[in-house]
Amino acid sequence: MRDLDAALLEAHLADDCAALITLYTQAADVAENADAAAFFLTQAYVFALEAGHSDAPTLHRRLVTAGRDAPLGSDPLRM
Repeated sequence: MRDLDAALLEAHLADDCAALITLYTQAADVAENADAAAFFLTQAYVFALEAGHSDAPTLHRRLVTAGRDAPLGSDPLRM
C-alpha cells in the first residue's frame, strides 16, 4: 500500500484525474476493511464524476452494492 500511497500523492500533485480514478479504485480493491474501501471508492467516484469519466457508473454501482449510496433516481430519505 505504501507504493500506492506514493502514487496517489504524485497524481494529486500532478492534478492527474485519470490516474487518481485508477489509483483510488486500486486502493479500494486492496483496502483492509469495508470502511476504507468505501472511502477510496467514493474518492474515485467523485473524481470520475468531475472528469465525466466512463468509470463513474461502475464506481457508483460498487458503492450501491456496498450499501454506501442509493441507486440513482431513488429517494434516500424515504423510509
